[in-house]
Amino acid sequence: MIPGQETLIEIAYLCATALFILSLKWMSSPATARRGVRAGELGMLLAIVGTLIHQEIVDYRWIATGLVLGSMIGVPLGLVQMTAVPQRTALSHAFGALCVTLVGAGEYYLQAPAVPRFTMAVLSLEVILGALTFTGSLMAAGKLQEILPQRPITYKGQNFVNLSLLAVALCVAAYLVVHPEQTALFWVILIVPLVFGVLMIVPIGGADMPTVISLLNSYAGLSAAAMGFVIGSKLLIIAGALDGASGFILSVNMSKAMNRSFSNVLFGAFGQEQAAVASTQETRAVRSAIPEEAAAILAAANRVIIVPGYGMAVAQAQHKVRELFDGLTKRGVDVRFGIHPVAGRMPGHMNVLLAEADIPYDKLFDMDEINGEFPQTDVALIIGANDVTNPAARNDTTSPIYGMPILDVDKARTVMVIKRSMSPGFAGIDNPLYYLDKTLMLFGDAKAFVGDIVRELSGNTRG
Repeated sequence: MIPGQETLIEIAYLCATALFILSLKWMSSPATARRGVRAGELGMLLAIVGTLIHQEIVDYRWIATGLVLGSMIGVPLGLVQMTAVPQRTALSHAFGALCVTLVGAGEYYLQAPAVPRFTMAVLSLEVILGALTFTGSLMAAGKLQEILPQRPITYKGQNFVNLSLLAVALCVAAYLVVHPEQTALFWVILIVPLVFGVLMIVPIGGADMPTVISLLNSYAGLSAAAMGFVIGSKLLIIAGALDGASGFILSVNMSKAMNRSFSNVLFGAFGQEQAAVASTQETRAVRSAIPEEAAAILAAANRVIIVPGYGMAVAQAQHKVRELFDGLTKRGVDVRFGIHPVAGRMPGHMNVLLAEADIPYDKLFDMDEINGEFPQTDVALIIGANDVTNPAARNDTTSPIYGMPILDVDKARTVMVIKRSMSPGFAGIDNPLYYLDKTLMLFGDAKAFVGDIVRELSGNTRG
C-alpha cells in the first residue's frame, strides 16, 4: 500500500459525507438548490475516487467495463425532457436497487454457509428491500410513462395476498439468520420480493405516484445502508441512511399534503376512474373564453396567481409561462405562482420546471403561503392542474379526495383554467370548480394557448 493511502481514503470519505449532508440542507430551498446539487455531485465524485484507490481492488478491468456500460445508459437518461424526469427518476431507483440486490446475493454466496447472524440479518433486509424496490420502481416508471394503466388494478383479497408474500419472505429471512447454510432458500427472499414489488404498485393510481416515488427512494436508500453494513462501508451506511431518512420524511410530508396515511396510499386504490364522471359532464354547462378575452382580463388585473400542474409539464409550456409572467409584470401586474406539494408526478416537479424557465424564486409560493392571498386576487390562472384545485376536497364527504388540502383558487374573483378537455385528473373525479359562474375554461394545448395570450398582450402594448 502507498504510505498514507488509507488516510487519504478516509479524508475523501469524510469530505464526501459532509458534502452529502450539506447537499440535503441546501436543496431544501430553491435559492440554494443548485449549490446543493453541485455539493452532492462533488461528494459522489470523492466517494468514487476514494473507493477506486482502495487497496482491495486487484483488477480494474471489470470496473472500467461497468463505468463504460453505465455511462452508455446514464447519459441518454440524463438528456430526457423535463416532463420525463419522474419516470427517469423511477428508473434510477430501479437501477440502484438492482445493484444492491446483486451485491447482496453475491456476498451471501461468497460467505455461505458460514454467514454471521448479524450479517445474514442485514443482508436479508438488503436483498428484500432492493428486490421489491427494483420491480416496484419499474412498475412506477411504466405507469408514469403510460406504458401501464394509471388506474389502480385491484382484485378481491389483494392486500391479503400481497402482505402474505411479504410475510413469507420475512419468515424465510428469519430462518436463514439461524440456518444460513440453507442456500436453496435464499432464492425465496430474492424472487418473492420481486413479485411483491410488482403487486405493490399495481393497485396504486396515478394520483399517488409522487408519494410512491419518494417512498421507493426511501427503500432504495435503506437497502443501500444495509449493504454498507454487509460490505463494511461507513460511507455507504451514512449515504444510504441520509437517502432513506430524507425519502421517508418527504413521503410523510406529501401524505400530509394529501391528508392521507401511508396505508391509504399503498392499499387505498386512490386514482380509480369513476363511472359517474362522464354522465355529470354531459349535463352541466361551462363558460369558455378565447385567448383575446383571456388576455384582456389578465391585462386589467392588479393581482394574478398562476397555478401550474402536470398539464403545463406535458405541454412543455414553462417558457411560455415565463413570457406571460414578463408581459404582465411589465404592465404592473403583481404575478405570483401557487404550487401544491403534490402537483405534477414527482416531488418538486413544478418548482423544477419553473426554475428551468428562470422564473424568480421569490415569486414561487407553497400552498400554505399563498392560500390566504386568493381572496384578494383578481385572477387565478390554472395551467393544467386539476385535483389540487378541486373544491370537493373541502365540502364533499363522498369524494375520494375529501380532506386533502387544496389551493383555494375558487376564492379568487375570476378563475381561468387552461385545459385540453373536460376529462378528469389523476383521481378520476369531476371538478366542480369548472362549473362556477366565475370560472372561464380556456380549452387547448397549454403552450399554444399561453403563447396566444402573450401575443395578444404584446399586440395591445404596441397598439
